[in-house]
Amino acid sequence: MLMCQRTNSTSEKFFCEMTTMSSSSSRQFVRPLVQNLHAYVPGEQPKIKGLVKLNTNENPYPPAPQVLKTIRAAVDDRLRLYPNPTAENLRIKLAKLHRCRPENIIVGNGSDEVLALAVRTFVEPSSTTPAKKHRAGKADRSSASKSCVQYFTPSYSLYPVLADTHGALNNPVPLNSDFNLPSVAELKRGKQWNFTAALTFITTPNAPSGRGYATSTLDQLCAAQRGVVILDEAYVDFAAENAMKLALKHPHVLVARTFSKAYSLCFQRVGYFVGHADLIAALHKMRDSYNVNGLGQIAAEATLDQLNYYRANFRKIIATREKLSRDLTRLGFRVFPSQTNFILAQPPLFPAKQWLQKLRDRKILVRWFSAPEVSDYLRITIGTAAEAATLVKATREILRAKA
Repeated sequence: MLMCQRTNSTSEKFFCEMTTMSSSSSRQFVRPLVQNLHAYVPGEQPKIKGLVKLNTNENPYPPAPQVLKTIRAAVDDRLRLYPNPTAENLRIKLAKLHRCRPENIIVGNGSDEVLALAVRTFVEPSSTTPAKKHRAGKADRSSASKSCVQYFTPSYSLYPVLADTHGALNNPVPLNSDFNLPSVAELKRGKQWNFTAALTFITTPNAPSGRGYATSTLDQLCAAQRGVVILDEAYVDFAAENAMKLALKHPHVLVARTFSKAYSLCFQRVGYFVGHADLIAALHKMRDSYNVNGLGQIAAEATLDQLNYYRANFRKIIATREKLSRDLTRLGFRVFPSQTNFILAQPPLFPAKQWLQKLRDRKILVRWFSAPEVSDYLRITIGTAAEAATLVKATREILRAKA
């Protein structure tokens, strides 16, 4: 606690009293649930130039020239006005793309916002267990199901954060050792999976493994669930198939998409759900007003007019992914098959965390996770062909130095 000298100044005396308050006296105003939360940790955004950035799964190619031109042209008097509150024009364009109605779509401030909306809309907060101890398997299954947020591990690390923030019960269930989905029969035998969970997240293709899943397999799992299922397709544009049709087949299934990864609009934060109109209407009740900024809406609309440009980029990224996978395999890495714009690879000779630093010393950023399921691996974003070549060259240098 700070000591203050005697003063005749009222303002100085007030300041002195305020600075002597202990930090614990401020924390008392914070809800216990929030005090116990562990926030989502994003990939590093470097503050220095000259790094090869292969750590956050951003697209290495810029938006289409016409998209940039459209955004620049929109920086005018419209900036003083509120944007369309429901992103109506964008929803109309997306409905045409996905062969549904605008009523089947809600747009958010990135797909993260619509994922959070789903937890708030479909999951009851638990009234019995602190957030940090939440686990549906430890409570009576029938009463816990309404408060249960379920997901496979490893997958998107935001899911447990969303559940904990809401005061819900987490039910993480391991994927198979090769990161494939367990079958419905396997899940039933395991007895940990909750087929009546209020909300189930399935990242498809999976992150951080990159593993793709057949639509037929996802269909079987969706059909077996009695709660809402979200198929999180953030990386699906780099995959062999997608499961969008399941959002229009099953009344309890939502498909999440984003303009960030495939369409080079991370900076604008635009994502969306496709699903049954009743689910979408409920989500609209929970979203913030004017939740998608106007420039983001305009950028996404313009993007949908330039799909040939982006599909050509998908093909370049996939080709680079396959070549990088082969090159690293020849150098002794164990590389998992990927249907995304990244690969998961187990490096030779050194632990993955050491490789993280060795590559950083050579100005190359990749991602390492401390979770036990993936701590032996590096997640490497697919950059340009030149960036991939730089990574391979640095890898050879590291291996030669060891020899």
